[in-house]
Amino acid sequence: MTTALILFAHGARDPEWANPMRRVQAAVRQRMTNIPVELAFLEFMTPTLPERASELIAQGADKIVVMPMFVARGGHLKKETPEMIEALRAKYPDVEFSLAPAIGEHEMVVQAMAAATLEVAGL
Repeated sequence: MTTALILFAHGARDPEWANPMRRVQAAVRQRMTNIPVELAFLEFMTPTLPERASELIAQGADKIVVMPMFVARGGHLKKETPEMIEALRAKYPDVEFSLAPAIGEHEMVVQAMAAATLEVAGL
């Protein structure tokens, strides 16, 4: 099975908004050199999740892990993203898609944000 990882972010009209996501992508790629690690966006930026999934499948991926790069699970992750995943499963029935929880809800990220808050605030 060929696995690929999609870092799925919200997107913004300002192209510089994606720079931190690109830094995360680069850091993950350094640690996971044996699988594709790509970005996709919900809105305002490209590629979209379906576009990126299609590209990875064309390259041979038959398992795709979608990691939402969101602070918390709001409407986009409760409704729209699962609908997109289901549409991808219907379109590509031979591909395994998994949707991870919002990265910001992971305890390691919560603790990192707390530490960074105190450091940036000078406290």
